[in-house]
Amino acid sequence: MACTIEKILTDARTLLERLKEHDTAAESLIDQSAVLHQRVAAMREAGAGWAEKGQGAAAERADPSGLRPPVLLPQENTQIRDLRQENRELWMSLEEHQDALELIMSKYRKQMLQLLQGRKGEDAEPVLKVHQANSLEIASQIDRICEMGEVMRKAVQVDDDQFFKVQEKLAQLELENKELRELLSISKESFEVGREDLPD
Repeated sequence: MACTIEKILTDARTLLERLKEHDTAAESLIDQSAVLHQRVAAMREAGAGWAEKGQGAAAERADPSGLRPPVLLPQENTQIRDLRQENRELWMSLEEHQDALELIMSKYRKQMLQLLQGRKGEDAEPVLKVHQANSLEIASQIDRICEMGEVMRKAVQVDDDQFFKVQEKLAQLELENKELRELLSISKESFEVGREDLPD
């Protein structure tokens, strides 16, 4: 049985939508049953009031003009029976919804557990391969960067050495130039002195 993550996500969304629908249905059933419970309690209170009136009716029987026919009593009894029947049906429907919800959730948990158990080894292997490939690539890039840094360091060192050699050569040439100028000026002076010493 081939299960894809997309299919499982779609099933999970469908289950979630159904769960929301069941939740709203269950809430409405609970609200309806609460209303029915209040109505039944109100009718019980009304029935208790009728019972109290029934005890007082024995005293009224002595006076036939005070007798009132209990016309509403059979109608209320049928309403109470209908409400009780409807309440039982609502409770049964609520229990069915809860059972269906529990069944859906158990199937969902089972599928997710199977998916996690089945996919654990399969999912880990490609991730490890990709991770190892990335690690090797990063390591090779780091080595390349270190090699480039070493080459650049050597190039800078060579440039520095070349610069110092040029500076040294320049200093030597300046010193030689200075000495040659001094020699030239001395030779000029001696030449002029020699010319002055010559007889005309």
